[in-house]
Amino acid sequence: MQTLIVVAHPNIARSNTQSFFKETAAQVPESTWHELTDCDYSPAEVASEQALILAADRIVLQFPLYWYSAPAQLWAWLDAVWQRGVVYDDTGGLLRGKELAVVVSFSHPLTDYRLGARENVTVDTLLAPFAAIARKTGMTMLTPLLVPEFARMTEQARAELFTVYQQYLTLDQPTSRRKQAQWFEAELAKRGDALLADTMSDINADMTQLHQTVADLRTGEVD
Repeated sequence: MQTLIVVAHPNIARSNTQSFFKETAAQVPESTWHELTDCDYSPAEVASEQALILAADRIVLQFPLYWYSAPAQLWAWLDAVWQRGVVYDDTGGLLRGKELAVVVSFSHPLTDYRLGARENVTVDTLLAPFAAIARKTGMTMLTPLLVPEFARMTEQARAELFTVYQQYLTLDQPTSRRKQAQWFEAELAKRGDALLADTMSDINADMTQLHQTVADLRTGEVD
């Protein structure tokens, strides 16, 4: 699977969050890191950007929450590049079979983004336009990856985010526990840790059997 990571940031050179993500993505060969700039797009540049979109299986829009939305670079890119006849037409979306994902960071705790809380709005509400874009273009929308308070994360939390982000770029079902376990098993095997890989494989098999047993119990096939 080819993943295109489209990054919009008002000052990316000073962003520790995006630097972390860039270093993490560099370890995923099938991903392309693509930073947006503040510029007008020439016809040749538009065609080049559209080629990137059409070549990708998963398009990740990555940005900090900026005045309750994405930074201006992202909207300018969408306006210039996601044109009628390329991403949709009168028959519907032209990007069917592709996935749209969103990675959004913000400085407040996630609990602030609730009705009645400090921000008095939910993150789901703020990201609703991207769900509409996915629907318009025929793409499948993945559950957004939310990254609150990166600057305050412990080393352990960042290590966990490192794993979660790589899974988000590569797994066909990033939030599936079973897929995550299979990913760990494959990564351990690649690193030559056969014992741990075998252990993860056994755990994964047990989880599969447990899921089947529960399903059978629900249908009355097991006493």
